[in-house]
Amino acid sequence: MAGHEDEFPERLRREAAVLVQRNQLRLLRLASGIALVIAGAALAAVAFVAILPSARTAGAAGTQATAAIFEPPALSAIPSGPEGEAIKRGMAIFDDPRIHAAQFVGNSMACKNCHLDHGRQANSSPMWAAWVAYPQFRKKTGTINTMEDRIRGCFLYSMNAPNSPSGVPPPEGSDVYRDLQAYFRWLATGAPTGARMKGAGYPTPPLAQAGYDPSRGQQVFLQKCTACHGIDGQGAQTPGGKVVYPPLWGPQSFNWGAGMARIDLTAGFIKANMPFDQPRTLTDQQAWDVAAFVDSHERPKDPRQTGTVAENAKENFSGQKSYYGMIVAGKLVGSGVPGER
Repeated sequence: MAGHEDEFPERLRREAAVLVQRNQLRLLRLASGIALVIAGAALAAVAFVAILPSARTAGAAGTQATAAIFEPPALSAIPSGPEGEAIKRGMAIFDDPRIHAAQFVGNSMACKNCHLDHGRQANSSPMWAAWVAYPQFRKKTGTINTMEDRIRGCFLYSMNAPNSPSGVPPPEGSDVYRDLQAYFRWLATGAPTGARMKGAGYPTPPLAQAGYDPSRGQQVFLQKCTACHGIDGQGAQTPGGKVVYPPLWGPQSFNWGAGMARIDLTAGFIKANMPFDQPRTLTDQQAWDVAAFVDSHERPKDPRQTGTVAENAKENFSGQKSYYGMIVAGKLVGSGVPGER
């Protein structure tokens, strides 16, 4: 035992160097007794601080951001057998819920519109980062949400389930949830559970001193966005009806309860991912202004609204960067659009 203790400081230095070089945490497997286990835990803590001196905390649990962008497995690596079939079904739903979960979709949106590259792309709210973050407390619901809860919310708001043939999101325990979760879990193969991963969510750009303005955003939209989304913002479809680029407002877009109806969230998505063929070419100011322009338009009503728009604005939009319940171009925004169920 004494010999092990003499070698221990040198081994600690070597292993710490490896941890810093690789820019990630690794558990030290020490078999020399309780003292070495405790020392190993101390080393891990020191290495963590050395590697991530500026990491941000991610909620009450105090988990911190990983240092490198995670690489999900290649699509060619989907396994065979029942698990692989579920993964493939989940990816199919993700890419085109209007076909593979049509009963619960009330617009022309798809999961892949906001989570690019089949939910794989960093800084586009990738699903490998989302999977390891749940269950978690969400202020929007005031409860601890599971991944199934989160997906249900996407159907309710982003896919506007109230306007779907069923009028509701998939029921609890639906195979839609099972297959989507199988896909997400597989994308997160090897990801650290509970850590805030680099590339998660949408990186909100700093808000410029000039704030955000729909009028300025309209000019940027006309220059940079109409090639895909059209002058009217309604996107593009093939002659057969397959959505190529999604509508950004109006009856076929996400409803007022969706996260993308928030100007700050939309600005982050735009800054990191748009224009589609030239991401990160817009300035922070342009990203905020385009987001303001897009989110100043009317869209399907918020499913949570039971009373007036003003009452719902106070209940569900207080403190948010949103035009919901405000007067834009002389009209109250948030009342919904014609043609809704």
